[in-house]
Amino acid sequence: MNSKAVIIIDMLNDFVTGDLKCERAERIISNLKKLVETARKRGVAVIYSNDAHYPQDAEVVRKWGKHAIKGTKGAEVIPELKPAAKDYIVEKRTYSGFYETGLDSLLRSLYKGEGVRTVILGGLHTNMCVRHTAADAFFRGYKIIIAKDGVEAFTQEDHKQGLKYLEYVYNAKINTVEEITKEFG
Repeated sequence: MNSKAVIIIDMLNDFVTGDLKCERAERIISNLKKLVETARKRGVAVIYSNDAHYPQDAEVVRKWGKHAIKGTKGAEVIPELKPAAKDYIVEKRTYSGFYETGLDSLLRSLYKGEGVRTVILGGLHTNMCVRHTAADAFFRGYKIIIAKDGVEAFTQEDHKQGLKYLEYVYNAKINTVEEITKEFG
C-alpha cells in the first residue's frame, strides 16, 4: 500500500511571476512537473498547500505586504503545475501547511484510511514555508523527504541553510526528484 504524498508548497503566480517573485523559482518548475506527473501515474497523492491570505493576515499586514490574496490570480498555482482534478488543494494562512488547515486530517484519511507516513515536499521557500510545513509534519510523526532540486528560496544562502536545517533538525531525507520518482516504483 502506498504511504507517501507529494506536497507542493506555494508555487503560486505571486511567488513565481508576481508581487513577491522569487527569481530562482523558474529553475524548479520542470522538476516539480516531473514529480507531480510521476506521482499521479504511480497513484501517489498530490496535494497543493497554497497561501490564500485574507488582507488582514499577519503575513500580509506585518511582514510581506499584499500577496496571494484569496480569490486573486496571484493566489493561483502557476499554469505549468496546474492541479489535476484528482489532486487536493489545502489553503493556508501562515507559513505552515498544517497550521489551522485540514492537511493532517487529509493525510491520515488517504489510501482507504491507511494514511500517509511519508511526505515529499517541494516548492517555495526552502527556509520558510517548506521549513515550517516540515516542522509540523515532524511533530506529527511523518517521515520527510525534501526534493532537493524541487525547492528554492530567495537566495542561494537561504536555500542551502534551509536544506541543512531540514536535514539536521527534522531528519529529512534530501533527495533529487530523480531519486524520489524511482522510489515510486
